[in-house]
Amino acid sequence: MFTLVPVNFFDPSTARKALTEVAAVAETDSIEYKELPAYGAVLIYTVPSGESSPPGILSVLDKLQSCPEYNKVLCSWENGILQLAIAQGRSLLLANEYKAKDFVTAQYFIFLAMKSLQLNPEVTTICFTHPLDETQQMALYRYFKAVETI
Repeated sequence: MFTLVPVNFFDPSTARKALTEVAAVAETDSIEYKELPAYGAVLIYTVPSGESSPPGILSVLDKLQSCPEYNKVLCSWENGILQLAIAQGRSLLLANEYKAKDFVTAQYFIFLAMKSLQLNPEVTTICFTHPLDETQQMALYRYFKAVETI
């Protein structure tokens, strides 16, 4: 679980409270955070008891600036989870993750997010953090200007 907070409103002493206001957090979960200076935000996230790795969205957000276009759409779809970040220039518009057991469901969430932000796929390059198979690439090429791997 995670949430983004504008850096001007972030107080490390209230990180747990900020996260519990948007998600159910177990008492045993460790709460950590990382500043994202490129977006003027702080990612607050849980690290479940016994684990040590940060959420996958952190990796997606770290790589988002590598997208070549002004409209930046970066996805990771692995193990039934779609992690999606969208930015325009240096303005982060969305960072979320969705349960998507198949690629069609992942596409649904991508298109839903883009529609809600009024972004046109036909003039947008979509990037993934990992290679897609040929069928997945062709499915995306029908709608997007380009499909790239970062």
